Amino acid sequence: MTDTTDDQNRSPFVENVQPHPWRRYVALGDSFTEGIGDPSPESPGGNRGWADRVAEQLAASVDDFAYANLAVRGKLIAQIVSDQVEPALELSPDLITFCAGGNDVIRPGTDPDEIATQFEDAIIRLSSGGATIVIFTGIDVAFTPVFRPFRGKIAIYNENLRAIAEKYDCIVADQWALKEIQDPRFFADDRLHMNPLGHHEVARMVLRALNVPNTLTPMQPEPLPRLSWREARANDLVWARTHLVPWVLRRLRHQSSGDNVSAKRPEPQPVIGTPSPDQI
Repeated sequence: MTDTTDDQNRSPFVENVQPHPWRRYVALGDSFTEGIGDPSPESPGGNRGWADRVAEQLAASVDDFAYANLAVRGKLIAQIVSDQVEPALELSPDLITFCAGGNDVIRPGTDPDEIATQFEDAIIRLSSGGATIVIFTGIDVAFTPVFRPFRGKIAIYNENLRAIAEKYDCIVADQWALKEIQDPRFFADDRLHMNPLGHHEVARMVLRALNVPNTLTPMQPEPLPRLSWREARANDLVWARTHLVPWVLRRLRHQSSGDNVSAKRPEPQPVIGTPSPDQI
C-alpha cells in the first residue's frame, strides 16, 4: 500500500522540494501583465514586471523553459479575449496566467457580472489545452482615494472570479489579500500601475500560489516623505495634469494607450539570466 500521508498533509504553505512541472509559460492581459510601471531597458518592450520575474524564477530550476507574454497595455477584456486567447493556445502552453477585466471594472457604468461572463468564456477556451491556469483577483483599493469609489465593483468582480476558478480548477493569485501592496509606495507616479517593488511582491505571490521555491525576498520601501498640506496638493495637481487628464482625454477620444503597441514576447523564448535575491 502506498503511504499517502505526505500528500494528505500538503498545503500551499508547505515547501515544495520537487522541481515544478512547467516548461512553456504564456502570460495574457493588459498593462499589469505587460509590466508597465517597472521600466527596464534590458527587457523586451522596455518593461519588466511581475510576469518576467516569475518566468525568471521558473526558468532557473528546470531545463528547456520558454516564456511568452502577449499582454498589451490599455486593453479591455473583449480585446484581450479577441487578440490573445487563440494565439496563446497556438503556442501550446502548459502554464497560463490570465488577468483581464480591470480596465473594464474601473469604467463608470460597467457591470462586474457581465465582465465576469466574458472572463468565464475565456477560461473555457483556455482550459481546452489542459494548461494550468492562474487568475488574479483585483487589488483592494481602499487605500487610494482615486479608485476607492470602485472598491465595491472590484469586490463583486472578485467573487465572480473566485467562483470561476472553483468551477474550472484555476489557481487564484489573490491580490485583494496581498496587504503589502496596499500602500502608495508600491505604485508608480501615475498611481495606477505598480512600481518595481509592487511587481516584485506580486511575483512572490504568484510563486507562492504555484508552490514554487524561489529566491525572491521581501522588499521594504523607503518611508513616505513628510509633506505639508500645500506640498501634497501641489503633488496632486501635477499628477492630475500629467496622468489623469491624458487618461480622461483618451477615454473621450476612444483611444487606448495600447494603440499601435504589440506584444513584447509574442513567441515562447528562453529566459536569459536570473536576478540575485535582493534585486528588484
